[in-house]
Amino acid sequence: MGRLSALFDPETVGVVGATDREGAVGRAILENLRGGFDGEVVPINPSRETVLGLECYPDAKSAPPIDLAVVVVPPDIVIESIRELAETGTENIVVITAGFAETGSEGAKRERRLREIAAEHDLNIVGPNSLGIMATPNGMNGSFAPQTPLEGSISFLSQSGAFITAVLDWATDEGIGFQDVVSLGNKAVLDETDFIREWDDDPATDVIIGYLEDIDDGQTFLETAREVTDETPIVLVKSGRTDAGAKAASSHTGAIAGSERAYEAGLEQAGVLRAHSVQELFDYARALAGLPEPDTDGVAVVTNAGGPGVLTTDAVGDSRLEIADFTDETVGALTEALPDEANVYNPIDVIGDADVDRFGEALEIALADPNVGSAVVVAAPTAVLSYDDLAETVIEIRETHETPVVTCLMGGKRARDADTTLREAGIPNYFDPSRAVSGLDALARFRDIHEQPTDEPEMFDVDRARAREILSRATRRDNNRLGVESMDLLEAYGISTPSGEIVDDPERAREVAKSIEGDVVMKIVSPEISHKSDIGGVKVGVATDDVYDAYEDIVARARNYQPDARIIGVQVQELIDLEAATETIVGMNRDPQFGPLLLFGLGGIFVEIIEDTSVRIAPIGEREAREMIDEIQAAPLLRGARGREPADIEGIVETIQRLSQLVTDFPSILELDINPLVAGPDGVQAIDLRLTVDTDELDTEKP
Repeated sequence: MGRLSALFDPETVGVVGATDREGAVGRAILENLRGGFDGEVVPINPSRETVLGLECYPDAKSAPPIDLAVVVVPPDIVIESIRELAETGTENIVVITAGFAETGSEGAKRERRLREIAAEHDLNIVGPNSLGIMATPNGMNGSFAPQTPLEGSISFLSQSGAFITAVLDWATDEGIGFQDVVSLGNKAVLDETDFIREWDDDPATDVIIGYLEDIDDGQTFLETAREVTDETPIVLVKSGRTDAGAKAASSHTGAIAGSERAYEAGLEQAGVLRAHSVQELFDYARALAGLPEPDTDGVAVVTNAGGPGVLTTDAVGDSRLEIADFTDETVGALTEALPDEANVYNPIDVIGDADVDRFGEALEIALADPNVGSAVVVAAPTAVLSYDDLAETVIEIRETHETPVVTCLMGGKRARDADTTLREAGIPNYFDPSRAVSGLDALARFRDIHEQPTDEPEMFDVDRARAREILSRATRRDNNRLGVESMDLLEAYGISTPSGEIVDDPERAREVAKSIEGDVVMKIVSPEISHKSDIGGVKVGVATDDVYDAYEDIVARARNYQPDARIIGVQVQELIDLEAATETIVGMNRDPQFGPLLLFGLGGIFVEIIEDTSVRIAPIGEREAREMIDEIQAAPLLRGARGREPADIEGIVETIQRLSQLVTDFPSILELDINPLVAGPDGVQAIDLRLTVDTDELDTEKP
């Protein structure tokens, strides 16, 4: 265990604010501790000599040494109480008291002081505004929850105390146990990252689950969770969707890739399984806590009922798993073992008159098939089938195989004892076949997560100094948005752009056009004009003889559209043949929690309407760049569908990686669009660029 071990395994727990007053939180916490904790409980309250029959101390200085303090005093004396605890050597503190940042400016000041004391004395503080913490091995319930959970191998964290109380009540009825439980509260000091790191070191924790409304430091969480999920599964319910990451976004990427997509990408990249309901959370957790991982994705279904068997098959089809294709040997063995009326193909239907022995024989044969990675036993109650005996049989068979097996013993009271027997043996039983398959699916997903090879970002040879000089242009003008006048930024990072130049008079425009073979593209260049095409600020396929007039027309249209707009000039650019190419977009929006959120997808003028995009948190390596391409619906178009020549996929992959390096190197880039990034058979080129720069951040970045 790590530095937080004393939080969960203290010898002495002090309750600061303990009282015997009916209905008081201080009394509830003391009663919970006295009800099961195998260590010493120390009440602290200057107004009491005894509390619930225990000697009560006026302050921490007069009390015995305390390993863990639970603070439940009025908010205006919390800081004083914590300082006193720190001075007496207490390092682990749970602050139950509310009235901090969640209440307004005064509470926020109080919370800042709490953080300062924690840093000064190196304290581990849970909360404030916390329900408390629990540890079942030592019977510690340092909370005001109404009950202590059953003991188990699941460690549970939550930002909502009410969520904990509801879940524990439900989990007790379901026979689900826990190792440690933490109510995070306001996360002033310790947060979700601290606890997943701690529990990864705990051999008694098989699965980490949680309910989160936000993740304050997404990058640190992502890095930590990647390490943790190499060994320990993490399953989270994430609520509190927000558009904070997309507010005031001026780029396409900012409009499309809001904060919720950052959470989705971040959790997936971290190897965290995301559940969308409490039921799903525990369906995943029960399978992950008790079963081995499947070798293959093939699922065998053994059932005595056709309808539930079909439901199970449909559920497998809806998951990442597949119905196992039995070998000829397996089909032959099942044909010999089962009645003629039985179905010996998958799903195996042992038919309605099957007894326990028939179920067991079919399951044994199925598990011996090399194409079977997991199995579901689905049973409907009949007069000839004992669920209790079936549970024992499944347990016996499971003990002789390294293949995960879950059951679906459909029914109520009839299945209750069998459910308990299976659960105690580490075999989850579900009423609904789809939930049984969901549990197996979680096992397969976790197997893939920690078997995934490390995807280290490639470090390209780039001109960082040149890039910084180009970005600094934003500090020399009122508008912090840069456009095509900064295309050299992409060249500095090895991203190809068409030949061309920005000019500020029509004669120079004609000279540049003469230096480019063929017709050209001309675009207005102005920080205030984003949608150039909409105002006639773009002309495509302009012959050299027409460039002079086209220049004057473009500038006139821009001035008529927005008289106060600052016009830098007109870009004269090589015309790229789009007939055999595909317009894509590569972009980045800097998320408040996770940092640079990369986006790739189908580009052009319809990008925000079609929204065929994928996202990742930078930095990323080659594998994740390829995955971004594969995930969009238009991927077949890029690979040469319907007779088209394939686009330069390798060029797209490299461009995504180079952009990842650029936005990682420069946190001052808030958002960026390369749209379109034209991908053809002979390469990729960035045609247009928009970005927004935080000039204050740029000043602090290293040269």
